[in-house]
Amino acid sequence: MALINTVHGPIEEALLSKTEGFESRPAEFVIWVEWRRGEELVRRDAHVVLKTPSVTADAIAGGL
Repeated sequence: MALINTVHGPIEEALLSKTEGFESRPAEFVIWVEWRRGEELVRRDAHVVLKTPSVTADAIAGGL
């Protein structure tokens, strides 16, 4: 079984419910995955993709 790292430590994936979401905002796309044990949110992962790169994002990417 796969383990998911949560605020309570590693928990087996089978014991958690997974919800995925997506939102398109004016300047970015936001994608997230939430893991819950019962009603309690125990982990949230989010990824933001800019629709138009900002000057700051360009500077960070240039430094990588």
